[in-house]
Amino acid sequence: MPKTYIEFQFTVNPLQPASEILIAELSYAGFESFVENEEGVTAYVVSEEFDEEAFAGLHILQSDEFEITYTSQEIEKVNWNIEWEKNFNPIIIDDQCSVRAPFHEKPETEFDIIIEPKMSFGTGHHATTHMMLQFILKNDWEGKTVLDMGCGTGVLAILAEMKGAKKVDAIDIDNWCYLNSLENVVRNNCELISVYEGAAELLEGKHYDMIIANINRNILLEDISKYSECLNPGGKLFLSGFYIEDIPAIEEECNLNGLKIEDELEQENWTALSFIKS
Repeated sequence: MPKTYIEFQFTVNPLQPASEILIAELSYAGFESFVENEEGVTAYVVSEEFDEEAFAGLHILQSDEFEITYTSQEIEKVNWNIEWEKNFNPIIIDDQCSVRAPFHEKPETEFDIIIEPKMSFGTGHHATTHMMLQFILKNDWEGKTVLDMGCGTGVLAILAEMKGAKKVDAIDIDNWCYLNSLENVVRNNCELISVYEGAAELLEGKHYDMIIANINRNILLEDISKYSECLNPGGKLFLSGFYIEDIPAIEEECNLNGLKIEDELEQENWTALSFIKS
């Protein structure tokens, strides 16, 4: 039996940064695919998995900064590849790394990542993914063991291997993300990345030099202690998926677990933080 979906048509004013914030919040509320357009965002969620309470509680829908209206309808399963191919443009990060689809022309960058996102979050277009890619570019990954928690498309794990990591574990609780990461790992000829489906329970007994986690605030606060447990002394933890106003809560939890802030990036109202374990 094919799944049925609810299609939400959001009209957003002003478009940015509201559209990016909306997409991120919807992804955390269970929405699976997004298409940006001139008026706003079209988003899709499996009918049986739509959480009305989580949707009603979206921060951005209560915000006075943006004007957001929407309509919704139930539809049959759509061809996601056709939808995103019409709207997915390649991006360049710090003149060093490109993230593109297979049908885009290869740019002249040191690192070239080919991604077919399908229903997964993580093409580099969103501020949080973009900043995490920046963190990877500006740090040393040569010979490091790495964890990419909440890997989405696998784009961060792929760049970590390209930057010299010797072993990368990529984990996501979502089956679509797990399958999409497996495809993208093969597509980019990566041989040192192992992809797993699951959550923090998979970390027991594991140890890493570097941990990447681009997840929402609540999950990060719940799992920071687990990340610290499996992070080697002197290792680094890179976090994103939360707003600038969430920094105090994130930093406090990290400090309680022996992690000291080292670097910070900001884009629109989003932030990414780098911590080092003493």
